[in-house]
Amino acid sequence: MKKSIKHFISIFKSAFKEWMSKDPFKESAVIAYYSIFSLPGLLVVIITLAGYVFGRDAVDEHVAAQIVSTLGAETAHQIQNMIIMAGETKKTVWATVLGAITILVGATGVFSQFQKSLNIIWEVKVDAHKSGIWKLIRVRLFSFGLIIAVAFILIVSLVVSTTLAALGDWLTGHFSDTFVVLLQIINFIASLFILSLLFALMFKFFPDARIAWKNVWIGSLVTAVLFEVGKFGLSIYFGKANPGTGYGAAGSIVLILLWVSYSSMIVFYGAEFTRAYSNRHAGKVAPTDIARADPKRKT
Repeated sequence: MKKSIKHFISIFKSAFKEWMSKDPFKESAVIAYYSIFSLPGLLVVIITLAGYVFGRDAVDEHVAAQIVSTLGAETAHQIQNMIIMAGETKKTVWATVLGAITILVGATGVFSQFQKSLNIIWEVKVDAHKSGIWKLIRVRLFSFGLIIAVAFILIVSLVVSTTLAALGDWLTGHFSDTFVVLLQIINFIASLFILSLLFALMFKFFPDARIAWKNVWIGSLVTAVLFEVGKFGLSIYFGKANPGTGYGAAGSIVLILLWVSYSSMIVFYGAEFTRAYSNRHAGKVAPTDIARADPKRKT
């Protein structure tokens, strides 16, 4: 047992060292910058897809509640206005088509940039002679596929949250508070599983590296735990310090930038942990057919 704990601590230390060497503050700032332009389109696509299954109003309410719990009511209101503006129906067919393309390109843009950051972590580079236009198409298709996966995960999250909320109300009236606490634990575990699934998809398919699923699952679970802890800590920080107050009307944008930046750093550390764990148990991971090892890669 002690040996296993020391083993994981060693991996955590190794991942932290590599994480710091890759300048996560710069990479997360780039992701935050792209997210401002991608966020409206991304949310429009996710909410629309999930809305077909669960109802647009229910999805809007669930997303708004998640944003309020993390960033506050004012920022949630600003984001809702952004979604409404981005999703407005155009007057002509061409305007509608162009608007849809713009939304899709914007929605996949942040994932495209995220893929580049993961390649830096895995120390692989795309070979321009092997990839060509297919590289751009593949990244966009993977990005849109992940958006569909996020929409599906949102649907599952909605079903689980609604079911547990209804069950919680019933348990409160019939049983002791112990059952309610148990229900909250189940809700946390379900949320952890959903996040792990999302991170597993990102870590497996985004980097141009051949990563074994067993290593991906370990890394995605660790990332999900860190993300949940980080989300809780950020909600407290934003609630107490309210760092956007000094920026006036731009305060909501600043909060979004900070949240995306901090969250990205957590995910990047999770990716570094996945890489460190994989290197420890399976050796150096080989690049895919359209990529090559970064010349600066450590041997």
